[in-house]
Amino acid sequence: MIRAGVLTISDKGSRGQREDLAGPLVAKILTHAGYKVEKQKIVPDDRDRIAKCLRAWADKEDIGLIVTTGGTGISPTDVTPEAMLKVITYQIPGMAEAMRAESLKKTPHAMLSRAIAGVRNQSLIINLPGSPSGAKENLAVILPALGHALEKISGDPTDCAQG
Repeated sequence: MIRAGVLTISDKGSRGQREDLAGPLVAKILTHAGYKVEKQKIVPDDRDRIAKCLRAWADKEDIGLIVTTGGTGISPTDVTPEAMLKVITYQIPGMAEAMRAESLKKTPHAMLSRAIAGVRNQSLIINLPGSPSGAKENLAVILPALGHALEKISGDPTDCAQG
């Protein structure tokens, strides 16, 4: 069973001024899909705090799948992608492209998303929007590929094209 963590990035949520609805929803979806959600946390929109948590979960806690919600837009406080770039070894652009492509079917604002997906050590880290509906819809797009991605990240030597 893959260990997972859900990190909500929200200034208001971290101060208790807004209830986090996206993080618990993502945790519920992941649990239903067979992941063991062991970590849930809310941090403010602060690059260093986000990066510190991602590093700790990937390096010290050995969390295989880390999903963030929030901070992926274009407002001045949206810094999740910048924090991610400080942490990950490499990106998986197809995951972010797939999420944006599917979201564009619902809203033209999807093209403003700067969410990314990437790898640190043997952890897959994925950014989702902060809205519950956006997080749910984006997670649904990539959920079918997560198992295979995690197997490959952890060193599975089998060919990807085997059927």
